[in-house]
Amino acid sequence: MATALKKKWIWLLWLMLNLVLGSYYAWGLIKEEKSLYLPGETTSGHYQIELACDACHGETFAGTDALQKACVKCHGAELKEVDDSHPKSKFTDPRNADRTAILDARTCLTCHKEHAPQSTHTMGVTLPDDFCAYCHSKIEKDRPSHKGMAFDTCANAGCHNFHDNKALYEDFLVKHMDEPETFETAQIPQRNFMVFYEDYSKRKDLSIAPLAKSDAKFPGTVSVAAEIIDQWATTSHAKRGVNCEACHKGAEPNTPVAAWSDKPSELTCKSCHELELTGFYAGKHGMRLAQMLPPMQVSEARQIMNTEETHDALSCSSCHGAHEYSTQTAAVDSCMNCHKDDHTLAYKKSKHFELLQQELNGRVQQGSGVSCATCHLPRVQQKHKGIERIVVQHNQNRNLRPNEKMIREVCMNCHGLGFSIDALADPKLIANNFQGKPGKHIESIQMAKIREIEQAKKKALEKQNQ
Repeated sequence: MATALKKKWIWLLWLMLNLVLGSYYAWGLIKEEKSLYLPGETTSGHYQIELACDACHGETFAGTDALQKACVKCHGAELKEVDDSHPKSKFTDPRNADRTAILDARTCLTCHKEHAPQSTHTMGVTLPDDFCAYCHSKIEKDRPSHKGMAFDTCANAGCHNFHDNKALYEDFLVKHMDEPETFETAQIPQRNFMVFYEDYSKRKDLSIAPLAKSDAKFPGTVSVAAEIIDQWATTSHAKRGVNCEACHKGAEPNTPVAAWSDKPSELTCKSCHELELTGFYAGKHGMRLAQMLPPMQVSEARQIMNTEETHDALSCSSCHGAHEYSTQTAAVDSCMNCHKDDHTLAYKKSKHFELLQQELNGRVQQGSGVSCATCHLPRVQQKHKGIERIVVQHNQNRNLRPNEKMIREVCMNCHGLGFSIDALADPKLIANNFQGKPGKHIESIQMAKIREIEQAKKKALEKQNQ
């Protein structure tokens, strides 16, 4: 009798537990609390879009194929641009069958598994740190200079990057080996947006004649403060014929052509700033908006931030201002309003900031100063609508991880390759915003030079013995 009663209570407890769990997850579905269903913490690169499950898994959660397509959709163009060092073709080549058996990197998921915080390392890699040794365990036979090096140091700053060694190829290292720490003429590329805009305006039949405060055009039913008109009148928008209605009227999707919008979204900017918006969507600032999720808020960041700073919508106007649209403000002050890490806090004590102040005061040539945006939103060359442009790349992730990607597009506008490699390999120097000299030295250039000499001797000997 006691045994039967005990079994009855066990079944009742089991039933109650299932009812509680079922109710909990049902509540999650009703309230659209998808976070309840996450099997584990997502990586720093994807945590912002973790609630857009179908962004990676597809609508039907089709498995590995769907995940691979999602990876390529977001990252494929970048890998192609940087000349991926380990493309899929390397692992489908029959000559590498023995290596593929050890590390089958034909899919991104082999090395990058989400929701696995216990095994996730730098760059979202979920393999052990010495995974390079899987295929390169005998590297010292071909590269004597690597003898004795630990296999978990391959990806150290200034050395190797699994996907992109663009800034560290041997021929590039040798070509730039004798450069000074800082070039005599150091200058940041200058934007040429107006060349594009003037051509674009002609195609769209828009006037680019400058506008005054009296030219501000908005519906009579809309009340606009004089302060807003004053702000607009000093901007490049007013100077180039962009009136209030160009942004506030008929630019939003799914709205009548004549509708006025008090708070236009970032999509309004796309009509003129398509490249900038594309970069914004690809970076951490805009990736949530790209997935139709609520905008990023400062409090949601995993970095050290100013928690008192909040935004209803982290969009273009969050950094550039709602009407003044100042690139100077966006380049420094907007960054420092939100970011509070050591690197950011040390910026205004740095040589970079000093040069920026001198440039703004007209004491040095334009392009000599270095703002936050100079390095983290670099100016890159792109072809857009048939026009070669120097455009601000608004994807701040593009050259940040790993930071060696910053060497070509940023550092080498002002500094030699050797100094750039050493500086980016020194965490303390990065933390104090490059006040002083690098405390570390990476021997990549010397290794490349020695190898070049050895290869030349080998070729000369082979020629002599022919």
